[in-house]
Amino acid sequence: MTRHDTFTISRHFDRRPAEVFSAFADTGLRRRWFRLPGSGAAYDQDFRVGGGETAHSTFNGLDTAPETLEYRSRYFAIADAERIVYGYEAIVDGDLRWTSLVTVRFEAEADGTRLDWTEQVTFLRYEGDGSADLAHLRGGSTLRLNGLEPALRSAALPGRAPGGES
Repeated sequence: MTRHDTFTISRHFDRRPAEVFSAFADTGLRRRWFRLPGSGAAYDQDFRVGGGETAHSTFNGLDTAPETLEYRSRYFAIADAERIVYGYEAIVDGDLRWTSLVTVRFEAEADGTRLDWTEQVTFLRYEGDGSADLAHLRGGSTLRLNGLEPALRSAALPGRAPGGES
């Protein structure tokens, strides 16, 4: 059986859309806020239409066996400082658990940028009715986006260009 869900998370940033967009496009800056849980993580990103990102780590939960986590994405549409559309797969111990289509929109506001993250997920494996799996995914996405503001602040430190380059 499969379960389909959609959710949107919105955030306001006191930065221009181009600066917020750079947190997705610049691999060094992205590593500051987009991480898989666990240890031994490795990442590779090719930020262009047709490119994608891969990541893997080992997660050691309390009273559970270690899990191997994999993330594989592909970028479908990129409009500089406006939107990113991509799909990704989440694999746990070699088992495809869910796939998602994600649209990230960057909208200029008078005092910064509104970011809307909309995720359309298909759960291929889930526990019970899947509501806990959806809450877990939405919570993980929220936590990642919570890390975006500190990453943007660190990129704007004196002597550093946006995107984290010196």
